[in-house]
Amino acid sequence: MKMIYRLAQGAVAIVMLLSVASCSNMSKQDKNTAIGASIGAVGGAVLTGGGTVGTLGGAAIGGIIGHEIKK
Repeated sequence: MKMIYRLAQGAVAIVMLLSVASCSNMSKQDKNTAIGASIGAVGGAVLTGGGTVGTLGGAAIGGIIGHEIKK
């Protein structure tokens, strides 16, 4: 069980590093969109108790708001 947990931690760390590296060529507006979608997804998941529709809806709304900030 501990082996699976450590493998999952390693996989998450690798994905996070790759995702941060992929943001280096993004414009400010693209970064705001990604940040808004991330925050919206977390907010939607929290408000709906982890529901898929709430998470996706929150991501969509957050992405739109993030895209429109400082346009």
